[in-house]
Amino acid sequence: MSDEVRDRFEIPKEMRSMAEASVEQARKAFEKFVTAAQDAAGTIEERNAMVRAGAKDVSGKAIAYAEQNVQASLDHAQSLLKAKDLPEVMRLHSEYVQAQMRALAEQASEMGQVVSKAAMEAAKPKA
Repeated sequence: MSDEVRDRFEIPKEMRSMAEASVEQARKAFEKFVTAAQDAAGTIEERNAMVRAGAKDVSGKAIAYAEQNVQASLDHAQSLLKAKDLPEVMRLHSEYVQAQMRALAEQASEMGQVVSKAAMEAAKPKA
């Protein structure tokens, strides 16, 4: 290729400088985008971890309550088998129902607190 042909296709210095600056700006913008995307993904993962932890607390509490209630029912059934007469059966049943109502009210209150705490943690802004 002759010098004359090469000179015709040579990019002027100013244009080359502008192109290089544009490429550099694009590179920086892309790096910022990637960083922001990674930060967003990290925030989502943290949020999901908080939600999972809250759900784990709620389900753990629910399982513990179910175990307590089933155990109380089994204990009640066993006490009924040992009852000597109908008045004792009625007394035992009345005591069981009252105890279960108190237990359920307490469990509902505690579960409300656990659910509230989990919801507040999930909604808390990232520090």
